[in-house]
Amino acid sequence: MPGKKKPAAKLDAIEVSAVIPADAKRLYEGWLDSKAHSDFTGGEAVIEPKVGGKHTAWDGYISGVTLALEPGRRILQSWRTTEFPKDARDSRLEVLFAKAQGGTRITFKHTDIPPGQGESYKQGWDEFYFQPMKRYFSRKKPRAAS
Repeated sequence: MPGKKKPAAKLDAIEVSAVIPADAKRLYEGWLDSKAHSDFTGGEAVIEPKVGGKHTAWDGYISGVTLALEPGRRILQSWRTTEFPKDARDSRLEVLFAKAQGGTRITFKHTDIPPGQGESYKQGWDEFYFQPMKRYFSRKKPRAAS
């Protein structure tokens, strides 16, 4: 019918989690630290660790802004990759930290993803974040306070 708008495609949303062998404080601080984030992913990250601060990861493939911080508990960021359509709004990534047997359960609630991209990011979170984080934090123990 003339004048009838085509409905917008439904945005993807995913939730994934894993137990990482480290306490929540170390994981939270590592996520917001440019060097640690770069070290555990293997791609360059530049992070301004404050609300309103910009972040990039994986050599600029990922970018966004930190929207909320609850130390040791929660990080909320706007998030997009170079694969997002130019006119797509940023997605939202909520990173949650909870004590678990063997370390900390880290959960990614990733919403407002462009249609059809969710499954790819679901696999990516495991392959490019959870697995490298498990390796990094299992071998890198915190230094004892002197």
